[in-house]
Amino acid sequence: MDTSWKNEALSFEERARLLVDQMTLEEKVSQMTYASSALPRFGIPEYNWWNECLHGVARAGTATMFPQPIGMAASFDADKLGETARIISDEARIKHHAAAAYEDRGIYKGLTMWTPNINIFRDPRWGRGHETYGEDPFLTAQLGAAFIRGLQGDDTKYYKCIATAKHFAVHSGPESERHTFDVHPSKKDLAETYLPAFEKAVREAGVYSVMGAYNRVFGESASGSKFLLTEVLRDTWGFSGYVVSDCGAVEDIWVNHKIVGTPEEAAAIAVKNGCDLCCGMIFPHLLEAVKQGLIEEETITRSAYRLLLARMKLGMFDEPANQPYANLSYELLDSEAHHQKSLEMARDSIVLLKNDGILPLDAGKIKTVAVVGPNADNRAALIGNYAGTPSITYTVLEGLRQIAPGVRFIYAQGCKLNGGSDESGWGDPPSFRIAEAMHAAQIADVTILVTGLTGESEGEEGYGSGDRESMNLPESQLNLIEALSLIDKPMIWLNMTGSATLFPHDDRFGAIAQVWYPGQMGGLAVADIIFGNVSPSGRLPITFYKSMEQIPDFRDYSMKGRTYRYLTEEAAYPFGYGLSYTEFEYRDIRAEKSGGGWTVRATVANIGARAGKEVAQVYAQWINPVVETPLRQLVGVKTIELNPGESCEIAIDIPEGALQVIDEEGRRLTHDGEIILSVGGGQPDARTLALTGREAPAVRVNI
Repeated sequence: MDTSWKNEALSFEERARLLVDQMTLEEKVSQMTYASSALPRFGIPEYNWWNECLHGVARAGTATMFPQPIGMAASFDADKLGETARIISDEARIKHHAAAAYEDRGIYKGLTMWTPNINIFRDPRWGRGHETYGEDPFLTAQLGAAFIRGLQGDDTKYYKCIATAKHFAVHSGPESERHTFDVHPSKKDLAETYLPAFEKAVREAGVYSVMGAYNRVFGESASGSKFLLTEVLRDTWGFSGYVVSDCGAVEDIWVNHKIVGTPEEAAAIAVKNGCDLCCGMIFPHLLEAVKQGLIEEETITRSAYRLLLARMKLGMFDEPANQPYANLSYELLDSEAHHQKSLEMARDSIVLLKNDGILPLDAGKIKTVAVVGPNADNRAALIGNYAGTPSITYTVLEGLRQIAPGVRFIYAQGCKLNGGSDESGWGDPPSFRIAEAMHAAQIADVTILVTGLTGESEGEEGYGSGDRESMNLPESQLNLIEALSLIDKPMIWLNMTGSATLFPHDDRFGAIAQVWYPGQMGGLAVADIIFGNVSPSGRLPITFYKSMEQIPDFRDYSMKGRTYRYLTEEAAYPFGYGLSYTEFEYRDIRAEKSGGGWTVRATVANIGARAGKEVAQVYAQWINPVVETPLRQLVGVKTIELNPGESCEIAIDIPEGALQVIDEEGRRLTHDGEIILSVGGGQPDARTLALTGREAPAVRVNI
């Protein structure tokens, strides 16, 4: 047997080819299922490709847990997403090598991470929306690319981990129909909304793995689509990595989509069209498929080569001493430094939607605070989904008590998360805990209501309740809100969900904040905001609509009427919106050509009384376009921190492609005419102006 494939002086491509050329058909196929078999005659151990790190190393024991991605997206801070991913990849490396040292090759112990989810969150009912970075293709692309770079590392030879951009493509519910649904997006929506984040992931971030989706696109399974996986991904974008199916998606080609009639045909069509790795158990049928003439061994060899090349690029067959990531200290795992970074991200994720001046609270003046609601002391509300096991967590109640030890906090659950009573079998009504909450609110100086859901209430099919039916909170919580609205005392509302909700009786609350699923340090982050240790800076990465009447049919993948880009009616709380405890002023707005794109410059001043972080956003509005364009489109963002009275000049680069328009055939065209570029702390729309009282200044440019 030729062992030259082990020679580290050769390129990975040469070594992978030397290895694969010696393998039998059976050995090649054995490497194409997520639980890849050992190859004893080559000394190669088994490897499980299924690993998760959506917001921390998941399902593999103790690890630092960051906020759910929708919360991290509210930071609008790509640099912070990249830093988070670097921490997660450190912990993934540490856990992988620790497991391998004891020959633990099981699931969730590897380095091929099935993250990030860069699908577009187009409908608030979608249960998996909180796994994404929101509704905007530009923001999703920026954050996704930063996360990918952070995971994969910057070494010129080895990958730290391999990121997986998922789910490719046009995938955002309904969950209950994902195994049978056939999506036919317009060419314009495909190019303008559904593909940009994936294109940036491939062309700019260098993502080395892509996961196909469950649904069909134009009649083809997304996990076996010639159009998506060959024509777009490889031929047009130049993708050189490997493709993995979503779990069970290749089986769907045969069982649910019924595109073919046998498992052999399903396996063959997937591999021929570009799917290299199967999360499922159908690829062993490739052996019979070869016998039946459904696929050539050469095509199988291509996939085996791609997969073994990926493992080589991760250093799995090389001496640890020669690798930059193989000897990270175990002391870094779940460290205090990583917890601090989780806390910082959680602070940046909180979006203050309303504040009549009640916030921040003064811990020196407030004596008694009622903390009520089903998520006030609910550890599950910190987590989201696809999570690890943090060694320490802080619920909202625990965080408040930690940050303000001199304040008396009276806790009352008020209701169960989704209704019901522990004693319902003995005749207790669902409202059995409301009286306790109302009494606490009556005697307290201030009441903090904490409502919401958990990752079990909105999630993936099979891992929770799946999609939501509406934006309403559960009836039990609505009853509690209505009861509290009758009390004439100061009240603050914190909402912990992964998607947009409605806020009934919002006029009775002096402040409202969207907290998301804020991770292990979430309770401390909330308390820091409540008591003014930091000023809130989060911005909404999704639109909070006024009613369900504003939202098109769930199954309609047209972007018409969806998200801030095409919503013609007024939102409750717009995309990009969020309040601060201080005030920022923009002046001296100007724009200049820069390479193929533009640079927008402005002076930003903190004219308030507190230090704060500002999220400067640039939006484009096309004047008299020859094709339909979004009402406005985010094209640049920059986060800055300023002390009171401090100012700075910012420069926000806008890539050339961000100002192009897309016609009905999906072609990118240069706009011939004027574009308005506005810059400010939110959108240049009437609703943001009404909520903030500040207009985003703008400059006109000729393209």
